[in-house]
Amino acid sequence: MRIGFLTPMKSPDHTVPSGDRTFARLIVTALERAGHTVRCPSRFVTWRPTPEGLDALLAEAGAEIERIAAEWRLEGAPDVVLTYHNYHKAPDLLGPTLAARFGLPYAIVEASRAPKQAAGPWGRHFALADIALASADVVAAVTRHDHVELERYMPRRLEWVPAFIDTRPFLGERRPPTGNRLVSAAMMREGRKADSLRVLADAFGRLTGAAELVIAGDGAARPALEPLFPPGTFVGLLDQPALAALLRDGDLFVWPALDEPFGFAFLEAQAAGLPVVGGAAPGVADVVRDGETGLLVEPGDPAAFAEAIDRLLADPPRRVRMGKAARAFAGEHDIDVGAARLDALVTRAVAHRLSFTASGLKAVAPL
Repeated sequence: MRIGFLTPMKSPDHTVPSGDRTFARLIVTALERAGHTVRCPSRFVTWRPTPEGLDALLAEAGAEIERIAAEWRLEGAPDVVLTYHNYHKAPDLLGPTLAARFGLPYAIVEASRAPKQAAGPWGRHFALADIALASADVVAAVTRHDHVELERYMPRRLEWVPAFIDTRPFLGERRPPTGNRLVSAAMMREGRKADSLRVLADAFGRLTGAAELVIAGDGAARPALEPLFPPGTFVGLLDQPALAALLRDGDLFVWPALDEPFGFAFLEAQAAGLPVVGGAAPGVADVVRDGETGLLVEPGDPAAFAEAIDRLLADPPRRVRMGKAARAFAGEHDIDVGAARLDALVTRAVAHRLSFTASGLKAVAPL
C-alpha cells in the first residue's frame, strides 16, 4: 500500500537527533520492509512547549491541508494516512481532515492521553488530540502505560505496537569483559536528559568499586554537564557503527531515565548483549525485564542507582546471564517484528474503513 506518513512531533529528516526522529525513521523502514511505499507529504510540526499560539497553529495547519490536498488531487492520494505520535502537546491537525476528505483509512502509532490536561491551559490542544483519536480507524499504543489509559477511552480500536529497533548493527562478538566498563548514551539538552545525567554523575561518585564510565552524545547542555564527570568521560556524538562498537565493548549500560517515555538506548544496549541499570520510568519497564535483563530502580535516586551498579559489577556470572537474556529479549523487539505489527495495523485500518463505508456512514472533516 501507499502510505502517507505524518509526524506532528518531528519529521524523519529533521536535523536534530532524538528518540522521536529515531522511531519515525524506524517506522518508515519497517513499513518498507513489509512491502509498503511510504511518503511524507509534510514536515509540519504541531509540537509546542507551551500552549500559547494555537490559533496561529490552526491557521498554519489549514494552509498545509490545502497544499497537501491539491498535491494529492494532482498526483494521487495514498491508500492510508498514518500518523506517528498524537497527544496534547502535538495533536495531529492534518491526518483527520485529509483522511475524511479523501475517504482514506487513518491510523495512529504512539498515542497517549492524559485526561488531567482536558481542563487546564492545554485543554484546546487536548480536545484536538481527542478528535484525532476519535477519527482514527485504529490506534497503536507503544507503552503499556499509554495502553491502559487509551483502553478506557477507545478499547475497540486499540492495538499495542511496542517500540522496536534494527538489532543487526548491534549484534556481533563482544570484547572480553573486564567487569568495570560502564557505558551510556544520551542527547545532552536541558530537561529530563540533563537531569538524568546529573543523577548519573551523583551515582557514579557513590560507587564503592573501581569503574570507568564512557558517555556518548552531545548537545547544548554538554559544557555544563561535562565538569560533573571525570575527564574523558564524554566521547561526543557517535554514528551507529561506532555506538554499536562502544556498547559491545562495555560491561554494563547505565541510564537513570528520568521521565523517559521508553528509551531506544536500552534496546540497543541489550541487543549488544549488555545488561542494564535504569530508572523505572513507566515506559522503561516495557523495554527492560527487571531482574532478568537488568535492574530498574526508582528514577532520581542516585544512591539506589549506585547500589544497583555495584551489585552487578560485583557479580560477573549474573552479568553474563543477564547479557545473554538481554540480547534474546532485544530480538523480540527487532524491526522485523515491528514490521509485521505495523503491517497488521494498517491492514486493520483499511478493513475498519471499508466496514465503516459499507455501513453507509460518512466521515466528517474536523477542520
